[in-house]
Amino acid sequence: MNLDDLKKRGLVLLGCGKMGSAMLEGWLAGSLSPSDVWVIDPKPSDWLQSLDGLHLNEDLPEAPAMVLVAVKPQMMGDALPQMRALGDGETVFLSVAAGTPISAFEDALGAATPVIRAMPNTPAAVGRGITALVANERGEPSLALAEDLLQAVGQTVRLDSEDQMDAVTGVSGSGPAYVFHMIESLAKAGEAQGLSPDLAMALAKATVGGAGHLAENSPKDPGQLRVDVTSPNGTTQAGLDVLMGELPDLMERTVKAAADRSRELKG
Repeated sequence: MNLDDLKKRGLVLLGCGKMGSAMLEGWLAGSLSPSDVWVIDPKPSDWLQSLDGLHLNEDLPEAPAMVLVAVKPQMMGDALPQMRALGDGETVFLSVAAGTPISAFEDALGAATPVIRAMPNTPAAVGRGITALVANERGEPSLALAEDLLQAVGQTVRLDSEDQMDAVTGVSGSGPAYVFHMIESLAKAGEAQGLSPDLAMALAKATVGGAGHLAENSPKDPGQLRVDVTSPNGTTQAGLDVLMGELPDLMERTVKAAADRSRELKG
């Protein structure tokens, strides 16, 4: 399947909240037009209702090329059975719903249904996300198209197996929250050293954001970047002597707790 198939047969969004809207905005800024897209959402935003040509809560095409499933996990039990008529066919189901395994789609839609499971993260809302993808056998031929679509909101990576998705959840799915808490903690530490709350927060946000951007775009790995900014016996070394004694073990336990919880929620 390719983009021409998508435009000819149609793309369906089952749910269009923040994540779905962020992706749709990226697609409409690129190669899709509103008339290529059907959206099923019980509470459509004003933005969705303003899109001229968008098929909003209308009857679906007989055999759309792809259904993007972006409903909340707790709504999945009601939403999927409504799509049963599109199962066991040529319609690809691309899910960005957290915690719902491929087997749940095969059970609800039929074992022959092409399914791609994706795990984006919240920076997708500003086009800086990273999404991990994995497909069942029928869905594998459409992975390239799914990657093209999801790159509208950031980077993509392919997984070797669905078993890796729990670890992905622990690292990149939950990871933004860890970083947000680090910003909070760094700002509070600045306040403790005499900075005003506003100044400390501005410094913390810009420092974490800038360091992340540098890490993504530098040819050097993060370990070397750390070494480059650390003068022997200097201020950074004094801080790292504290941080490096605790952070590696703390981060390992943090990611493990999130991954373990992801595994628990499946069973």
